Amino acid sequence: MTRVIEVPTHFDDRSFDTFAGGFGEWPPGEKVLVDARGTQWASPYGLIGILTAGQALAEAKREKPLLTVPTSDEVKRYWARAGFFHEAAELFELHGKVPRGGATGPSDVLLDVTPVRATEDVHGVVHKISEGASRILHGELGLEMKATLRFSMALSEACQNIVEHAGTGGWVAVQAYTFRRRLGRRVVVIAVSDAGVGFRRSLESAHAKRFGERWGDGAALEAALIQNVSRFRDPGRGQGLAFIKRFLDQWEGKISIRSGTARLSIVPPWDEDVPMNEHLPHFPGAQVQIIIPAQEVKTR
Repeated sequence: MTRVIEVPTHFDDRSFDTFAGGFGEWPPGEKVLVDARGTQWASPYGLIGILTAGQALAEAKREKPLLTVPTSDEVKRYWARAGFFHEAAELFELHGKVPRGGATGPSDVLLDVTPVRATEDVHGVVHKISEGASRILHGELGLEMKATLRFSMALSEACQNIVEHAGTGGWVAVQAYTFRRRLGRRVVVIAVSDAGVGFRRSLESAHAKRFGERWGDGAALEAALIQNVSRFRDPGRGQGLAFIKRFLDQWEGKISIRSGTARLSIVPPWDEDVPMNEHLPHFPGAQVQIIIPAQEVKTR
């Protein structure tokens, strides 16, 4: 028996729950086929979500899953340029024609799909993105030059969460594009995902008792994102998400974290998302998305 999981036609944070629901119980007992043939677009969040599923299956010692690549040549070229197929080949048996090499010329992919397994990887990510980040954040989004450093720090904190809390490796990708459906402006999107223990298990030993019967995936996200708690008892630890929130508040950005069966978002005025979603289909680890929009021109 093979369990077929269809990748949504438009695959982003909004359709991610449909993808997660296809796996049923984790880890699924059957061989898995991830079917992306009909996919017409995927955000960085969607791409690293597929890789996270493959990673989780490998770490659960399940049979190597299959992945059918998109039929759209344009979609395949973008996935190749973003480095997706290079990483996916390690985790999936790929079916379908994959473009050779990456595309040349200007690209809105600020950071290819990149594995994060150690602090050295985090430093490498920040170094690699610094030049492109300055061009996009200042030149296209209209943020002050000093925002570039804070952006790099926010990216570093998001990646460092994998190293410190997941108990395994993860993935990061960054892209700039126009957010037509919700905002009508250019945005930079940071997506970070891991197949680790998730927020609830990471924080359980230190914080579950005070939440009592409320403790679960949603309460753990609330503790981490709203109350700035950490599994570390040292003073000053656990401030990474607090820094990211302060940065996003200044620029009307959005952060959304999904872990286990819950997703918690800090929602800016331009978005209509629900702050807390619970009882979602279970998915391994944690998935973080950060959106930084272009600044509106102030008119007198």
